[in-house]
Amino acid sequence: MSSRDVLQSASTLASYNVLLQVMFRVLTFLLNAFTLRFVSKELIGVVNVRLTLLYSTLVFLSREAFRRACLSGGSGTSHSWRQVINLLWLTLPLGVLWATLLVCVWLWFLQVPDPQTVPYYSPAVVLFALAGVQELLAEPLWVLAQAHMFVRLKVVAESLAMIAKCSITVVLVVSARDWGLYIFSAAHLVYTGFLVLCYVVYFIRFLGSEEATKKSFPLRCVGDLLPCKTDGQPLVDWTLAQLTWSFFKQSFLKQILTEGERYVMTFLNVLSFGDQGVYDIVNNLGSMVARFIFLPIEESFYIFFAKVLERGRDVKSQKREEVAIAAEVLECLLKLVVVIGMIITVFGYAYSHLALDIYGGSLLSSGAGPTLLRCYSCYVLLLAVNGVTECFVFAAMSQAEVDKYNLVMLALSVSFLFLSYILTWWAGGVGFILANCLNMGLRILHSVRYINHYFQFSQWKPLRGLLPSPLLLLTLAVSAGVTALSESVFCCDSGWFLRLVHIGVGAVCLLGVLAAVLLTETHLVQFVRTQLLPRYRKKHT
Repeated sequence: MSSRDVLQSASTLASYNVLLQVMFRVLTFLLNAFTLRFVSKELIGVVNVRLTLLYSTLVFLSREAFRRACLSGGSGTSHSWRQVINLLWLTLPLGVLWATLLVCVWLWFLQVPDPQTVPYYSPAVVLFALAGVQELLAEPLWVLAQAHMFVRLKVVAESLAMIAKCSITVVLVVSARDWGLYIFSAAHLVYTGFLVLCYVVYFIRFLGSEEATKKSFPLRCVGDLLPCKTDGQPLVDWTLAQLTWSFFKQSFLKQILTEGERYVMTFLNVLSFGDQGVYDIVNNLGSMVARFIFLPIEESFYIFFAKVLERGRDVKSQKREEVAIAAEVLECLLKLVVVIGMIITVFGYAYSHLALDIYGGSLLSSGAGPTLLRCYSCYVLLLAVNGVTECFVFAAMSQAEVDKYNLVMLALSVSFLFLSYILTWWAGGVGFILANCLNMGLRILHSVRYINHYFQFSQWKPLRGLLPSPLLLLTLAVSAGVTALSESVFCCDSGWFLRLVHIGVGAVCLLGVLAAVLLTETHLVQFVRTQLLPRYRKKHT
């Protein structure tokens, strides 16, 4: 597959992932708004912070390193797929081990919620861990689908799973409210079960079919999906296993950085379960756009960079055409996420209070809620830039550089936990966001230095993507001032008419910003049209 074909497939994957994440976030958004009317904020806090942390820790530590290693450098060509499948099945026993350790910690070493307010905590811990292990059953199939760009499979599987989860949650919240945490445990088991079922059914139908033969798929029957030894070859490729180990050490630290505030809340008890619930809802609302736009782009274009670039080799040692494509894509991605992040920062400040009041009423819009969301709007910009720079850096680094970066991640992890603890005692939930901003800034600085060094002796300067046009910056500054003034005059305690006026002012300002983008960022607009929007790309396929 040529670099242009890889770019096209990665762009398609990013587009579908964005649509998928939009659906996920909208459904979760509506589900949280619904459940807020039926369950306590303490119950929401335990589910969304403690139990979700258990699940995310288990699956991330069990599979993330395997995913990055097995999708790096074209594992289907430089390594035997038989060995790759064998390596991927190690995620299951590793998941069982992590599940056992984490369940013991969650049951015996952490503060147990009041059973009157949050019933059935202990069974819920076991069931959430079981859901994580169940999801790992589909891991070899997921990697195969990603490596061969089966973009629609992921969309269909996760869409059906999410719809099933939301349906179960709504039915049980309305009809069996006394079940407490059993409601959310059952819904999560259904979600992971549907994921596994969809992948299994698809590959049972696909393997051995004419389509598989036409695509020269490396596996021929269902039995090839199971671990087994091939004559004349070791059980796993030890080079790939060593790379997995390097990524595993890094993933442990990255998980602390990604979920650091939840670890601090869970292990240090700096916020009550009710306050954790409010913070998590605001956090999810603030990160909605970041997660359904930036994360899919990062995941999809990591695959692109990993396939186009040769890991650990400098620019001069690689094909000129492929490096040029990678540099052009990196510059456009940086410009894209910077523009989106700045728009969110500007408009998030003036519309945080209104958004929370509409979403959750006075429960969210009173107190620290609006301040939390305003701070998170600023954090989104850093989150966006870091996602793109790190996806390039991780795809280009050699194994030795990955190991070296693990030490950097260790220092960042320690500093993040320390800052979170100190700043939370000083500023409450806002302290978590401030600590995230500081650490994200340091990670961006490291990635920018690496990218600058990587391209320093070449003609390409992809870091120019971090600098929007002067006209766009001016338009954003004017919009920030106008919308802040509008909020102070029209929002949010004077009725719906003035709220609509405030929304109208923001809409006019947003149109002005988009017009500035179309006029001054023509290269970015062309990239989005040809690479990120499937309806434009279909004209060329």
